[in-house]
Amino acid sequence: MEGHEEERLCGKWRVACGLYSYNLRDVFTWRLLKTIVMGQVLSLLICGTAVSCQYLANAGVETPMLQSFLNYALLLLVYTTILCTRKGDGNILQILKTKWWKYLVMGVADVEANYAVVKAYQFTTLTSIQLLDCFVIPVLMVLSWFFLKTRYKLVHFIAVMLCLLGVGAMVGADILAGRDQGSTSDVVLGDGLVLLSAILYAVSNVCQEYTVKNLSRVDFLGMMGLFGTVISGIQLAVLETRAVAAIKWDYHISRLFAVYVLCMFALYSFMPVVVKMTSATAVNLSLLTADLFSLFCGIFLFKYMFSTLYIISFVVITLGFVMFNAVPTYSALPDSGEDDPAEASGERTAESSSDHLLSADRETAVVSL
Repeated sequence: MEGHEEERLCGKWRVACGLYSYNLRDVFTWRLLKTIVMGQVLSLLICGTAVSCQYLANAGVETPMLQSFLNYALLLLVYTTILCTRKGDGNILQILKTKWWKYLVMGVADVEANYAVVKAYQFTTLTSIQLLDCFVIPVLMVLSWFFLKTRYKLVHFIAVMLCLLGVGAMVGADILAGRDQGSTSDVVLGDGLVLLSAILYAVSNVCQEYTVKNLSRVDFLGMMGLFGTVISGIQLAVLETRAVAAIKWDYHISRLFAVYVLCMFALYSFMPVVVKMTSATAVNLSLLTADLFSLFCGIFLFKYMFSTLYIISFVVITLGFVMFNAVPTYSALPDSGEDDPAEASGERTAESSSDHLLSADRETAVVSL
């Protein structure tokens, strides 16, 4: 009886940690492969924005708010227009009457997160930005825990640490290659802006996950287009009027703006699809490879120095991403009739899973006898 109880408790521990044995066929599914591929497509789109920004900076054009405004305006033209054509409760007027302040918070968080991280380059180094920008992942996990009631297992925390280790390898390669670019005019301010950006991105991503999973992708993108255009438009008029007037427009500059805006529009349009399949945390883990894709492009386009640490970093980040998605998270949303819904839900999930595994093991043993 004692042995059976010990076996049962060990089974619960393995399930709680996400370490119980999976059949490889159950882990490496088409869904996981599709998630990995879609995550890397998002990274490639971010790489496209980074490369076009680098070319614009080389041409003396530094107008981050104008670039953001054009992206939000395109979202407005496409998705907000769709909301305007809806009838009934899904119409844009009904949405604004009941939830306008929620979407306003989401829009402010997204616009200011983009602005803060770009502004940080004026005060701190590329190394600091790459490292501190990863702060978005733990913030996302905390916000998801409290607001989305997502519950993680030990393997998910190990996977996140593995991904961050991969980022560390990438930053190490940058330092060895002498790519510790950026300013050091006010490191404290610059680092603070990066951390602020990470927190705001986390808020925006949690809002995105809630909206696409409970309402729709069009609701999220339509409202982001509306409020993002208004907020970024005001900031553009206040902060970048002179910089925009100084741009010497030609075919080359226009093409770079077009590439940037189209990549951003595709990123914003495609990201909710991946978030709905996985989670905002999983998507941000996959986006850690975006810097690597930018570096690989930089090797060919801007003559950056190659390092084998880049390959190691890519493999480690991808392995962490696979680990995170191979073991599902679970929800602690309240059920009716429970005294403590969150704890009861979590305990019920772990207990039923471990009991199922143990009963399956016993049945196998009986058959073999």
